[in-house]
Amino acid sequence: MSSIYVSEPPTSGKVVLETTAGDIEIELWSKEAPKACRNFIQLCMEGYYNSTIFHRVVPGWIVQGGDPTGTGEGGESIYGAPFSDEFHSRLRFNRRGLLGMANAGPNDNGSQFFITLASTPELQKKNTMFGVVVGQSLFTALKLGEGETDKATERPVHPRTILSARVLDNPFSDIVPRPKHEQTLQLKDGKPESGSAKRKRIKAQ
Repeated sequence: MSSIYVSEPPTSGKVVLETTAGDIEIELWSKEAPKACRNFIQLCMEGYYNSTIFHRVVPGWIVQGGDPTGTGEGGESIYGAPFSDEFHSRLRFNRRGLLGMANAGPNDNGSQFFITLASTPELQKKNTMFGVVVGQSLFTALKLGEGETDKATERPVHPRTILSARVLDNPFSDIVPRPKHEQTLQLKDGKPESGSAKRKRIKAQ
């Protein structure tokens, strides 16, 4: 077994994203990144990601989604405000299929996330890593990086969609999904009325 996998802590929590490319199984590091994992699981339970697109594709690097506006400028956390980064010495962006929080700067995490398509060490200690795509579904995740994109905007011409999200293993027994009318994101003219309006564009160095 590769030393990469041996050095990583065990996962706790599992979610399946049903997408137009196929199902993507994700295991979570809920002990090492509890805020990010709680946020992701609750948003999945609430149907927040349903019918959202992967709005950004950088072939050979990352695919990004989780914005209900589809613009790259929307999305909020379950906490009603951006939450802080979580870094762990045993979690490193060293291969494809890793799940991280997209942000527009330090401690600016909301709902947007990305999946790596390769090793991305330049994101270490800049973006929270909180999950990993497992099994054969890794090849489904890699399909998200295929297809034509607008090189100027990094938007796919025919974006893939998250049809629904299912939580298979919830390590946070106290989570209570919010009713729809209590969810904090409110849209006006396709843009969020509250929260950061900055585009959450992780950058290569």
